Amino acid sequence: MPSNGAFEPEHRYAPVNGIRMHYVEAGEGEPVVLLHGFPEFWYSWRKQVPALAPHYRVVAPDLRGYHETEARPPYDTGTLQQDVLG
Repeated sequence: MPSNGAFEPEHRYAPVNGIRMHYVEAGEGEPVVLLHGFPEFWYSWRKQVPALAPHYRVVAPDLRGYHETEARPPYDTGTLQQDVLG
């Protein structure tokens, strides 16, 4: 965190299930994965991430086809599940 206390998210990318997935990560400890709804992206969790990060490793991905994650079919529930499980 910067000295002024503002939250600076760490943006990362990973090859997952045939796509390039963008996610934000913060903190250490037990993982907490925050999944956005439709039609949002990781930014919908911007206030929860810094609140959880002192206690958990927080991961907030942009799901397939949203924001900075690649949009490539298929979009069935099985594929979306595998994207998150990575």
